[in-house]
Amino acid sequence: MSELTDITALLLSRIRDVEDYPEPGVVFKDITPLLADPAAFTALTDALAELTVRHGATKIVGLEARGFILGAPAALRAGVGFIPVRKAGKLPGATLRQAYDLEYGSAEIEVHAEDLSAGDRVMVIDDVLATGGTAEASLALVRRAGAEVAGVAVLMELGFLGGRARLEPALDGAPLEALLQV
Repeated sequence: MSELTDITALLLSRIRDVEDYPEPGVVFKDITPLLADPAAFTALTDALAELTVRHGATKIVGLEARGFILGAPAALRAGVGFIPVRKAGKLPGATLRQAYDLEYGSAEIEVHAEDLSAGDRVMVIDDVLATGGTAEASLALVRRAGAEVAGVAVLMELGFLGGRARLEPALDGAPLEALLQV
């Protein structure tokens, strides 16, 4: 078995399916068992750090909230800075804000205006790529700050929701890396 197959099997074995959450018909992918397992969490952190280094990123942007949990240790491992992208109204000081559409409404995310600048190469990290709205908004924020997008990395991609297709134009040639396809 190859190292990648071993890591994939380990990660998949630590993701719990929760039926009918948060509403009937939805199967929620719970990563808390993965986070509780030091070997699995280390393997995930190492894989995200390796992608960050491979794509020449100088900073990681983690998307609220699980992107913080995954992105911060990956940034430490990769030797780059970590920048949180938060829901609107959660950061003090001057921010850049980006609105995006949800299935039933809209939301906004923001980043400190001074945290990203020209010369930064940014890897955006989150746990799941679903419909792609939050990731798409984060790419707009990164570029508005003057930074370059090095790529997007997620633990898992829910391919049936079409997030990759939505995100492709916003990536503008930057890679989208999903460790797992579910």
